[in-house]
Amino acid sequence: MTLLRRLSSSLQQVVKFTNRSFKSLKFPGEPIESSVSSTLTHGIHVFHCPVSPPPTQTHSHISDWSLFDCSETAGSKKNDEVGIVAKLSECIASRGGNILAADVFVPEKKNVFYSRSEFIFDPIKWPREQMDEDFFKLSKMFNAMRSVVRVPDIDPKYKVAVLASKQEHCLVDFLYGWQEGKLPVEITCVISNHDRGPNSHVIRLLERHGIPYHYLCAKENKREEELLELVQNTDFLVLARYMQILSGKFLRSYGKDVINIHHGLLPSFKGGKPAKQAFDAGVKLIGATSHFVTEELDAGPIIEQMVERVSHRDNLRTFVQKSEDVEKQCLAKAIKSYCELRVLPYEMNKTVVF
Repeated sequence: MTLLRRLSSSLQQVVKFTNRSFKSLKFPGEPIESSVSSTLTHGIHVFHCPVSPPPTQTHSHISDWSLFDCSETAGSKKNDEVGIVAKLSECIASRGGNILAADVFVPEKKNVFYSRSEFIFDPIKWPREQMDEDFFKLSKMFNAMRSVVRVPDIDPKYKVAVLASKQEHCLVDFLYGWQEGKLPVEITCVISNHDRGPNSHVIRLLERHGIPYHYLCAKENKREEELLELVQNTDFLVLARYMQILSGKFLRSYGKDVINIHHGLLPSFKGGKPAKQAFDAGVKLIGATSHFVTEELDAGPIIEQMVERVSHRDNLRTFVQKSEDVEKQCLAKAIKSYCELRVLPYEMNKTVVF
C-alpha cells in the first residue's frame, strides 16, 4: 500500500528522541504564538534516499519500518538505530528550528524515501552556510540521491526565461502573476518566434519592468544555438504555449528543467487548434497538463493537471475561454510548486508532488 501521510502521526514514534521539536510542532493554518521572534525565517528541505527492505513481511505496515529503521542505509550495524524521520527532526531541532509541516512518501516495493519539511529558524543561531553543512551530513549518512534546502527570504530567486509563440494567455498571466509577487522568480527575458509590435501590451509591460524581448524567427531553422545562448544564466525555462519542439540536443546542452503547458489531459488532441478538435468531438471534460519537457514529445513527467467541465451549452468561444483559463491556472500552479520544492523526480517518467 502506497504511503502518503502527514508526518504528525509518524513523529509520535520518535517523540523521546525529538521532544524539542514536538513542543513547537505546527501545521498549516495554525497561528504562531506572539512570543515567537519576528526575526525567524522560513525554510524548506526536501530529501530523497534509499531505504533497506524490511527483514520480514509479517504484516502490512512495511512503510512504518522504512521510516524508522534505516540502519543498513545509514551504514550502521545497530538494529535499533533511529531512522530518517528522527534524524531530520533532530537536525532542525538541534539548531533551534521548529517544524511547521512535513510530508513523507514511501512508494510500495520501491525501497525509497521522499520527504518535504517546512520549518522556521533564527538565521543568527543557524547561519545559512551551517544549514547546508548540517543537511549535507545527513545526505551522506543516508546516501541521499537528493537533498535540497531553500530559504526563500535569503536565497536568490530562481532565474527563468519564458518562451512563447503567438498565443498570449499563458504569457500574460505569467507576467501579471510575477508582477503581483505571486511567482517567486526573476524573469531574465521573454523569447518568442512571433514578432510583436512595439506598442503591444506585452512589449509595453516588459519595457516597464526592463525585461528584454527576443524575437527569433524560426521558419527556416529553430535557431537553437542562439536560444541556448540567451538562456545560459537561467535556473529553468517556462514554455508558455511555445509552439516549437525543442530538440534533444538543445535539452542535453541546456541541462536544466524545462516546464511546459499542454492543452488537454495528455495525450488527447495533439497538433493545431486543439480546442476546436475537442469541441468538434463533443467532449464533456477539458483540461490542461503541465509537465517537464523530454526528448519524447509531450511525454515528460507530469507536474500538475487541472480539469474543467463543459457542455452542449458552450459555443466555440466559451469553450476556448474555459480551455485557456485552465491552462493559465495549471501552469502557474506548476511553477509555484516547483519553486517551493514540492516536485521531486520519481522513476523515469513520474514525479512526487507534495
